[in-house]
Amino acid sequence: MQTELSKRLGVEHALFGFTPFPAVAAAISRAGGFGVLGAVRYTAPDDLKRDLDWLEAHVDGRPYGLDVVMPARKVEGVTEADVEAMIPEGHRQFVRDTLAKYGVPELADGEASGWRITGWMEQVARSQLDVAFDYPIKLLANALGSPPADVVARAHDQGVLVAALAGSARHARKHKEAGIDIVVAQGYEAGGHTGEIASMVLTPEVVDAVGPLPVLAAGGIGSGQQMAAALALGAQGVWLGSIWLTTTEAELPSPALVRKLLAAGSGDTVRSRALTGKPARQLRTEWTDAWDDPSGPDVLSMPLQGLLVADAVTRIQKYEVEPLLGTPVGQIVGRMNSERSVQAVVDDLTRGFERAVDRINRIAGRSQQ
Repeated sequence: MQTELSKRLGVEHALFGFTPFPAVAAAISRAGGFGVLGAVRYTAPDDLKRDLDWLEAHVDGRPYGLDVVMPARKVEGVTEADVEAMIPEGHRQFVRDTLAKYGVPELADGEASGWRITGWMEQVARSQLDVAFDYPIKLLANALGSPPADVVARAHDQGVLVAALAGSARHARKHKEAGIDIVVAQGYEAGGHTGEIASMVLTPEVVDAVGPLPVLAAGGIGSGQQMAAALALGAQGVWLGSIWLTTTEAELPSPALVRKLLAAGSGDTVRSRALTGKPARQLRTEWTDAWDDPSGPDVLSMPLQGLLVADAVTRIQKYEVEPLLGTPVGQIVGRMNSERSVQAVVDDLTRGFERAVDRINRIAGRSQQ
């Protein structure tokens, strides 16, 4: 599965795997794809350095990249404490009442939340980049649109390609104007933050909008047939995230969450603002239902909502409160019905791709058999 972009980056398969787990990113790269480590959870630079050291030692010399969450517009002088102070007391009480309804225990004294939205703040993302540019990353991706112009220039000065996610052709054109090298066309089916356009419609629209820039198709992709379809639509590769969550190398916080993912169907996700304040596809749970109920408080904007629910998410995960337990995941969750190694997933994807291409060749009368 070679394209111009995969050859440029020196990978065997035009298969880009986004993951928050270093072991998964390394395994994707070793399997012939391109592993991309998500940096948003690294609020301490030393923690990111530790995991990049590990990643560098375990990719066997294969290329890899980093994904950050960085707004294009800078807000000066705003701290996490400033943002916390903006959260209304009524919303805090709603969280307390919801957790009490399901008997969610408190964290131990002195125990901090393991999930914070701090990584969405620009100063944190810049500290991540100060660490990352000391490593031989080949790609810097930004999940919040185009990074600031100075970041794009810094990456280019170091020979690092820059990618940005887009949910519409309009967004994609803005990325091209900002000097982005790769556009990830992320459809409605994707896990995490998404727009409202499905991948089958979005991918060719973005390809036409930004050509000749390479486009990666994302959203609901988890089979070789879908990868072949993405390339047929003009993409130069695929960007996969959710499919890695149930791999044996992943480090999900609870066995109960893995069981829920394995049991879920493609209709068991919902786009909800409950996690961050922006629409994000995730498992539908009684937590998302509570926030989407019109009788409850309005969801706060980003980053207020993320800070509001950070401790609650940690408590729900730690104590495995199953009715509330969820995670961002795409509609491809319906195919994630067994725990497999990353290598097994990649093998399945590439074999499926070959079968799909052979089938199309037979239809077109080009069979070699």
